[in-house]
Amino acid sequence: MTTTANMSAKQQPSQVYFFGTCLIDLFYPEAGLSAIELLEREGIQVHYPQAQTCCGQPAFNSGYNDEAIAVAAKQIELLSDPIPVIVPSASCAAMMKHHYPTLFENHPMSSKANELASRVYELTEFLVRVLDISLTDKGTPVKIAMHTSCSARREMAVTEDGFSLIRQLKNVSIVEPERASECCGFGGTFAIKQPEISAAMAEDKCQAIHNTGASKMISGDCGCLMNLNGVMEKTNRGIKGEHLASFIIDRTRT
Repeated sequence: MTTTANMSAKQQPSQVYFFGTCLIDLFYPEAGLSAIELLEREGIQVHYPQAQTCCGQPAFNSGYNDEAIAVAAKQIELLSDPIPVIVPSASCAAMMKHHYPTLFENHPMSSKANELASRVYELTEFLVRVLDISLTDKGTPVKIAMHTSCSARREMAVTEDGFSLIRQLKNVSIVEPERASECCGFGGTFAIKQPEISAAMAEDKCQAIHNTGASKMISGDCGCLMNLNGVMEKTNRGIKGEHLASFIIDRTRT
């Protein structure tokens, strides 16, 4: 069976796990279905363990390591076969790839946590760097603003992968908001612990996106989408955010 150690665009895996994330499961199921469709369209068999739950990030970020380990350990056992784990969120992918090894340091499951971490890919990263996917745009001209999450920029380093995919869509014009690298204010539990600061950051981000003249906002992280869509709707700015996978599927489906 192919492992991540020897995968390349010329030697693609035939099977992957899909880790759906809590927000996609509860709020953006169409994003998960679109991501799976993109993978299956490339001839990949997608396995979705029905017992999967949270990656453990909320507990981990709040300092509850024992609780995070309890949640994460179940995911590690569920995703045990030596095939890639595709995550349609840089935030959850970063938790599994970069923080599981630290979380499980000196734990009996340390080796399993490290092995899983070596197989984790953020969705756009996998589509671009492993599958070398080719897209044909079938949609009408549109101007979109791209919002890249903090985790995508600073932990997973997949910012360019998302842009690379969208640039293949010939009728899509990409505009980048002012101060694009700034946080949208969600930050998981940060939005709950610091609601006023979070709201101010989201308002600034939404205004910057509105100023671009884009008719749609695209992001690869549903936490950002949920946060920004709420502000956009509340302020009647007329811009709707959509997960990158859903946007691509809508424009390339035959």
